[in-house]
Amino acid sequence: MGKVRKYVIEIIGIILALIWLAPFYLMVVNSFKTKREIFVDTLRLPEKFTFKNYTEAFERLDFIQTFFNSLLITVISVGIIIVFSSMAAYALSRRKRKISSLIFFVFVGAMLIPFQSVMIPLVYIFGKMNMLNRIGLIFMYLGFGSSLSIFLYHGTLNGIPKALDEAATIDGANRFQVFWYVIFPMLKPITVTVAILNTIWIWNDYLLPSLVINKEGIQTIPLKMFFFFGEYTKQWHLALAGLTIAIIPVIISYFFAQKQIIKGISEGAVK
Repeated sequence: MGKVRKYVIEIIGIILALIWLAPFYLMVVNSFKTKREIFVDTLRLPEKFTFKNYTEAFERLDFIQTFFNSLLITVISVGIIIVFSSMAAYALSRRKRKISSLIFFVFVGAMLIPFQSVMIPLVYIFGKMNMLNRIGLIFMYLGFGSSLSIFLYHGTLNGIPKALDEAATIDGANRFQVFWYVIFPMLKPITVTVAILNTIWIWNDYLLPSLVINKEGIQTIPLKMFFFFGEYTKQWHLALAGLTIAIIPVIISYFFAQKQIIKGISEGAVK
């Protein structure tokens, strides 16, 4: 019975994996087709594989500049989220007071608030402060990304003995040194998890940048992708080619860090 159960679970896993990969398969296959071929049959393989769609999408998207814009915003936003969230979680986990628990639950509760309910006042306030630009966008990502990041860091920090802090303090380290030189290196798995989860979210985000940055030359990849969709035409063959190019960096990053992601999520959630 044990072997049968194992095989059943494996078969279910393979089926779920195929279902999950189906959209990626359709995206990649259709990125090689002409507009007419996509219109005729989405599931059929292209008559001739050609990279013409990729080169044209690359040029129309001004991909190097657009990629740099997305990379700049993503890297800075994720770095700031990691720094502030890890320090905040450390302070909340080490100070066992009612106010610390209250603040932590406020952060956790913030994850339940949909962005659509706060986007209008958010844009209004940042507009009054003249921060509807890339700097303002990074601050917004810090605010929206901190809740989940603090939750994950907090769970992992609760599993690290406080005796390590005390030992480092006895050796002459101050609070800053205790965290960055003793505690933070032990948070590597959860840090990788936080980095990947926020990178995927920020890299693919369309709604928030569309409200904040619309000037030519500073648009991110998701914003630029709508170049292929007009009032009277939809260039799916070029859009799918552009999407395929855009997700390659995220997929590569995920494959290199998948073990750390799984380990970090399990540690942060269970502990």
